[in-house]
Amino acid sequence: MKAIKSVALLAAFSVIFSFAINAFAEKKSNTVEVMLETDLGTMKIELYADKAPITVENFLEYVDSGFYNGTIFHRVIPDFMVQGGGLTYDFARKQTRDNIKNESKNGLKNKVGTLSMARLNDPDSASAQFFINVKDNPHLDATTFGPGYTVFGKVVEGYEVVKKIEKEPRGLYNAYPEAPNYPVRILKAYRVKPVSNTNTPKAPAAVKVQ
Repeated sequence: MKAIKSVALLAAFSVIFSFAINAFAEKKSNTVEVMLETDLGTMKIELYADKAPITVENFLEYVDSGFYNGTIFHRVIPDFMVQGGGLTYDFARKQTRDNIKNESKNGLKNKVGTLSMARLNDPDSASAQFFINVKDNPHLDATTFGPGYTVFGKVVEGYEVVKKIEKEPRGLYNAYPEAPNYPVRILKAYRVKPVSNTNTPKAPAAVKVQ
């Protein structure tokens, strides 16, 4: 009887372990990440497609088209945020697609390291430009009184690059006083290829009792 119970317990554990592994693998495969290679280093961005589907789709279309390659971080405010994704090295504004719907009421907050869409006073005026928060900025979050700035991702690797950009000297350009004196470019933006799940460990087999 004890042997039968042991086999049953092992079989149950095997099923639970298998479900856990598969769930983890599925979550990893569904995670969308983007690399931003800049003049000051590389950062990895994790995107929240489940919370901000319109914004993430829009961002990825710009990434996949090569739009961000060669754009600069043209607005840097220490202890606040760094903004880029719309102007070239010579401060020419790139042509963008139609603006997108504001998704700031998705529960995500403008915390350190998060990416949000830049926009004008019109909540639905975001297009390509984005910013990275270098501190918690709750005043940018949506409230019951109105929308805020849509959070759609977070820097998960290379946050030190953001801090380097934040510390760059500014003030050389009259038209863009918040731009670094030596423009920091996004050299290349591209998706991270999903990791194959072929090496996912198998659940332990139940022990056969004679």
